[in-house]
Amino acid sequence: MEKILISACLIGRPVRYDGRAKTIESDILERWRAEDRLVPVCPEIMGGLPTPRPPAEIVGRTTAHAGGEAVLDRRAVIVEDIGNDVTASYLDGAVQALQIARDKGCRFAILTDGSPSCGSSFIYDGTFTGRQIGGVGIVTALLRRHQIAVFGEDRIAELDELLRQSRG
Repeated sequence: MEKILISACLIGRPVRYDGRAKTIESDILERWRAEDRLVPVCPEIMGGLPTPRPPAEIVGRTTAHAGGEAVLDRRAVIVEDIGNDVTASYLDGAVQALQIARDKGCRFAILTDGSPSCGSSFIYDGTFTGRQIGGVGIVTALLRRHQIAVFGEDRIAELDELLRQSRG
């Protein structure tokens, strides 16, 4: 049965920066949980960051802001709203998430959109003003570089359909 990497906060674990979960109520997730398909991760915790922790955003070193891809290519950093550069912790967590995905045979992931780690369609613009921009977090960028398809939490049904079609 296909294993799916998932942000731990989406299944009720209070690991987000504010010490909360972002629990998704979904019959599909409940079925996957019962089938033992879900592989929960919190890359930020795995990278050594505490809960709670200051909010962090990706800040580009050039005028072109490319999110997680830019962080992987050393063209951007991840900074807390209090000014600390936490790029190394985020990168360490991303590498660990990739290793877990590989070890468990995950070809797919459901990650929390908006996060500098897990965002898959949007992140915040690096100004700490709440402005969203199109882009991905560092974990999503790394997983995609290794051919692991990443879906945001609003695309669970789409992944479920893809998995159903691939079975026959």
